[in-house]
Amino acid sequence: MPFSLLKMIIHAPVAPVLGFVVILAFSACATTGKHRDTSVDSSFESLLDAVVRIDVWETDFSGGAARTSRGVGSGVIMSESGYVLTNAHVVGSRSERIVITLNSLERVEGTWVGWDHWTDLAVVRLDMDEVRERSLKFAVAQFGDSSRLKPGDQVFAVGTPNGLSRTVSSGIVSNTDRYFEASRGVRGFETGTFNTWLQTDAAINPGNSGGPLVLGDGRVIGINTRGYLGANNLGFAVPSRICVDVMESLIAQGEKTRSYVGLQVAPLQDLESFFRLEMNQGVLVESADPGSPAANQDLRAGDIILSVNGQLVDGRFPEQLPGFQNEIAELSVGSEVSMRVLRSGQEKEIKLTTEPLESRFGEEDAVESWGIAVRDITRRGARIDRLETDDGVQVTSVQNDYPAERAGIRSGDIILKVNRESITDLDELHGIVDAVAQETDGDKVLFEVMRGIQVRYVVMEL
Repeated sequence: MPFSLLKMIIHAPVAPVLGFVVILAFSACATTGKHRDTSVDSSFESLLDAVVRIDVWETDFSGGAARTSRGVGSGVIMSESGYVLTNAHVVGSRSERIVITLNSLERVEGTWVGWDHWTDLAVVRLDMDEVRERSLKFAVAQFGDSSRLKPGDQVFAVGTPNGLSRTVSSGIVSNTDRYFEASRGVRGFETGTFNTWLQTDAAINPGNSGGPLVLGDGRVIGINTRGYLGANNLGFAVPSRICVDVMESLIAQGEKTRSYVGLQVAPLQDLESFFRLEMNQGVLVESADPGSPAANQDLRAGDIILSVNGQLVDGRFPEQLPGFQNEIAELSVGSEVSMRVLRSGQEKEIKLTTEPLESRFGEEDAVESWGIAVRDITRRGARIDRLETDDGVQVTSVQNDYPAERAGIRSGDIILKVNRESITDLDELHGIVDAVAQETDGDKVLFEVMRGIQVRYVVMEL
């Protein structure tokens, strides 16, 4: 069955609901010896004491309103300081409350540290004051080297499937380099651009998300994240080699900083003869984001990138593309990149300067009294949607029979001004909302909105 016909669903934080499987892994120190040893030793018991259940209450936005939902996922304690690694789709930036259940069944309040939706990784932290006051104990997991895994190595998935805590399932590594196209798989944000996944036949179900995939010695070689709906024994985890750097960045600064040049690339498999290329040579440019460094330097669809900063590149197969994208992303922001490019049989050198990577999609919020949910417009989003500016906020949903809906405001509209006051972001919108609420003699609000390519004026009665 073609990949495109298979349905995937996220292991959403609501554990009992079938969900899209997401991959997360925390990387770690290299282990000694070979992963082929399938025995389980006493250190596995320590690993079990490091695995936790995570209950999350968070805000989401649908139907033009803010709503609170509850979800259940898994995590693993990775430091004596109480830092817990989990999935970004388990714990996001809108979390209102986090409760972490230790293996001893004791519950501890948690705090959100940071997330990286690009790899579906997040870090939360135990309330260490509470841990000390109550004399609670926990173990800390250690990491294995996922780059040394081979198909057939025995592994164990540990977590809270469907809310059932302290559950272990066993299997093998089925594939060490599984590729999925990047998608909006994490709370509407992009994921999967910079890494491939570990595939395992160990049982992974909704609620396992964020829990560790481990060896028999208890070392963490992945974070369980993805699975196929309607398929057996198809689970996926983010490799530990990806996670160490991400977790360190989240703990240090709450986010992972990456570079961006705006290239969308595609595999060259079966196309080499059309471009007169040798096998395993070059990366095909599929497109360049409008206004990006790549577009500004005239990189275009059909170009073949032969080298980056003097290093030959190979993008023949889809599995190689995340590694290529990650090499560029790991460059320092603002650094100069030199690319040797083949176009119509002629080679040319192109130099461009990287920018900070940002999502195409901004943060979301709601104005409940008006009945609308809105999202910030990012610079990258404005470029891709060919907007003149990233000012304004975009309506993502409208609540039936509320003032905004009655006035004719629609999902997709971009609010540029309210009562002739310009709106650049969510903060400015909320400032105007508060000012309108305090007015005693005004019962109407004037909107200037962009719909498609037209500017419209809409009057909303409060």
